[in-house]
Amino acid sequence: MTESLDATRYVLILLAAFAGSAVNSIAGGGTLLTFPALLALGVRPIVANATSAVALWPGQLASIWGYRGELSGAREWAKRWAIPSVLGGFIGAALLLVTPPDRFEVIVPWLVLGATLLFVAQKPVMRMLGRGGISDDATPDPTARRAPIGVLTYQLGVAIYGGYFGAGIGILMLAVLGYLGFRNIHRMNGLKNWGGLCINAAAVITFALSSLVHWPVALTMALGSIAGGYAGSRAAQRVPQQYVRQAIALIGFASGIWLFFRD
Repeated sequence: MTESLDATRYVLILLAAFAGSAVNSIAGGGTLLTFPALLALGVRPIVANATSAVALWPGQLASIWGYRGELSGAREWAKRWAIPSVLGGFIGAALLLVTPPDRFEVIVPWLVLGATLLFVAQKPVMRMLGRGGISDDATPDPTARRAPIGVLTYQLGVAIYGGYFGAGIGILMLAVLGYLGFRNIHRMNGLKNWGGLCINAAAVITFALSSLVHWPVALTMALGSIAGGYAGSRAAQRVPQQYVRQAIALIGFASGIWLFFRD
């Protein structure tokens, strides 16, 4: 792990955290920006993973505040969604702690490429489901009924993966929300961000009690994360997402390929 960074590199990671947190709010996939940025600065993959999770979490809080209007009326549904999210987040983070660093370095290129493929698959998956989830249609959604047990079990699996690595969990949550009949993309993004907040809260607590977090880097990134999370949540409800998504996919694929061939 890099023990210290110069001022220029701290500015770069601050900007990376702002961008990562903003795109988490807009389209998901922020880890595909912050994780490679930390690796490029010499931080070991397992430390970069934990540090990125801790640093982006404050931005999720800011993002939830930006989406608070979209979550109005969905409180009871969100409470049930939180239970498997928190539980799975703890399980996934615990699994990361017992993974040897050299083993994690072997699997991380596959995790990055897999997460990127999930991200790219978001629109085709939603179209296949035929639920109209990728639209701005304000059609009433199913928050009036309880989340089914099968969906909560699915969310537990998503949360375990999220606590372990995290990139790509947004598409997994959006897919099941679309299947359930959610049609308002802003309501879906609000619930997706709430699920991610719960998953990463558990992971952050676990990582904070470990020796994996590079704290000077994490605290610097957290400042950018808060600003980016709120800015992204507001922009997501005003601007097209196509170019943001294309840039994230390009970075994800490039990072995965680089990880395969780096020394």
